[in-house]
Amino acid sequence: MTAAAAAPGRSPVARLGRAALVVLTLLCGLTLLIGFANKDRCTGPKFDSWGRSEPGFDERKYAEVCYSDIQFLWIGRDIDRHVFPYVHGGINGKGELYGGTVEYPVLTGLLIWAGALFAHTDAEFLLASALIMAPFGLVSAWLLGRLSRWRALIWALSPPLVLYAFHNWELPVVACAVAAVYVVHRGWGKRGPSRPLLHRALVSAVLLGLGFAFKLYPAIFVLPLMLYVLTGGQGGRELPAGKRRDIAGMIKVGLVALGTATAVNLPFAIAGFDGWLASFVFQGQRKADITANSIWFWGLRPGSDPQNGTVHALIGVVSPVLVFASFAVACVVGWFRYQREGTYPWIPVSAAMLCGFLLLHKVHSPQYTLWLVPMFVLVNLRWGWVTAYFIADLAMGVGIFLWFAQIAAKQPSGIYEGFAAQAVMIGVWGRAALLVGMFIAFLSAQDTVSDQLDSAPSPVGGRLGPALPSPA
Repeated sequence: MTAAAAAPGRSPVARLGRAALVVLTLLCGLTLLIGFANKDRCTGPKFDSWGRSEPGFDERKYAEVCYSDIQFLWIGRDIDRHVFPYVHGGINGKGELYGGTVEYPVLTGLLIWAGALFAHTDAEFLLASALIMAPFGLVSAWLLGRLSRWRALIWALSPPLVLYAFHNWELPVVACAVAAVYVVHRGWGKRGPSRPLLHRALVSAVLLGLGFAFKLYPAIFVLPLMLYVLTGGQGGRELPAGKRRDIAGMIKVGLVALGTATAVNLPFAIAGFDGWLASFVFQGQRKADITANSIWFWGLRPGSDPQNGTVHALIGVVSPVLVFASFAVACVVGWFRYQREGTYPWIPVSAAMLCGFLLLHKVHSPQYTLWLVPMFVLVNLRWGWVTAYFIADLAMGVGIFLWFAQIAAKQPSGIYEGFAAQAVMIGVWGRAALLVGMFIAFLSAQDTVSDQLDSAPSPVGGRLGPALPSPA
């Protein structure tokens, strides 16, 4: 058996060699460097007494399409004052955060604080934050390469990585999600995937729990992982002896993910409950306004005006209900596939659930695209979907800031008055239509991390028998 062969009972899966992985990672590093250079155009050359770039930062950040939340939030959250997050903070009656509280989960808050620790200007903060986050982007490329070979170039060379790698703090949470998939299908150490499925899934659950403490969305993937464990993994081969379902293992996975997220959050909740809770309250109170660019803002115009509390209260109820409904549909369709094929398709189901969230959540920030790009690698989606989504996302990623610049300058900015507003419409409705289509496409696609034998339909009763021996 070759060195690339999988554990006993599994057929071999081709791997990239070390040199190829290094090339892939270096290409990702080049993309990250270009992404940083794009955002760095907004910094300096001079700075005011607050460390804010000048001259004309407020105009440049939109007109030159170099805006980043990292640089912008240098002022306004006590980041520039190096205040430790959450402990002494809160949210006031106007919905404004104070005292070091930021609108993100606690691990992202720690990253923000660490990036600002030795910074005195927004440029230094952007640079330090990029240096902290870049390794997470590189690790994601490496792991995706080991999982899906050269398809990982979709991540390493993607336009969204240029646009959003340093737009916000997404790279660490993406790395957690990718690593969670990796340990399930490749394991770790010399034993690799020969480790028991439950052990691999529990480590994956820890990573998903950590991801929740960065940006919440990896929690979406816990339920499909639980169902994967319940059904015994690939072809049901890793069920406990004598059992048709691993109910205990499924419960353990859920509890470990929940326990991890709780363990990370609990110290902050104890040290400063009001400041810790404020980050969740802030997101809960956020409206589907012009900065959210979700289908709710544009689809309900003009009723979605920020002053229309009735409409926004309705959105606050309908949006999460539909999001969870999409999750249920994805999981049920995955179960039907399991009955037909013998393997619960937890990665395609996770990808479809993410599409449901991006489509139906009241906020659809541009950088959320980075959450989706690894799914283009991990699921064998046709290239047309990927290309079309990148085009729609590029229209949004560029158009939205040019449009904001026109609005700020009080220039004509209607849909019939220029490219920027038209690009935003292409981005909003193009992404929405593609997310609907990809929700369906993901649920019928195969992942790219399992070999064809493991994912082939069983001719008898929807279950696979023992794996065929690998060739010598």
